[in-house]
Amino acid sequence: MLDSLFRSFDNIIVFDVETTGFDFKRDEIIEIAMLRVAGKGNTPVVEESYSTLVSLTTDRVLPAVITSLTGITERQLLAEGAPKDTVSAKLADILKTRNPLLAAYNAQFDLSFLYYFLRNFAKENVLKNVKMLDVLTVYKDRKPYPHKLSDAANAYSLDISNAHRALGDTRLTYELLCAMGKESDDLDRYVNLFGYNPKYGVSGQKISSVRYLPQKYDSDKKLYEM
Repeated sequence: MLDSLFRSFDNIIVFDVETTGFDFKRDEIIEIAMLRVAGKGNTPVVEESYSTLVSLTTDRVLPAVITSLTGITERQLLAEGAPKDTVSAKLADILKTRNPLLAAYNAQFDLSFLYYFLRNFAKENVLKNVKMLDVLTVYKDRKPYPHKLSDAANAYSLDISNAHRALGDTRLTYELLCAMGKESDDLDRYVNLFGYNPKYGVSGQKISSVRYLPQKYDSDKKLYEM
């Protein structure tokens, strides 16, 4: 079901972040999860799972809307949040795995936060030459609007009981990727190809290795055919 990807990559690293807001330069990660998946014969196998809350910067206030969405509180981050330098070292270690593909749902958002987080500890070079897959871009080519992760889960009859937490969303993204690969395994055609809403343009800073194309909701062609 992920054959086209494992023909080119030894590992697929699926990840998700929860943050204090939407500005990757000013807001910060409060939770992150990664699954490292390897191809074993015809069956993908999760070989490594990492999830942690991340300590909140001193004097930063966690917006109430974030607590309402995720259930994460400032008290939790104070008591359970891992030090940022410890988290950055662990993430860098996972990303140093052999020939990885980095995948996320709405990857432009998550990758922007990941890059700036790692840059604060001079570890951003682990992302150099790493190829990327936006699962949202694939889903937009498969199903009509709306396109939230919960919509995608419902479309493929996946469990959304742990949504809005990093590990739950990471597992959901991986299950969605497998479901779409089983449906039509053209996933390799989307590597380093991100679609964006032509009305709003690319969100945030562009990633130099990624090709960005406007992606309409009702196109009769796949994005990679444009």
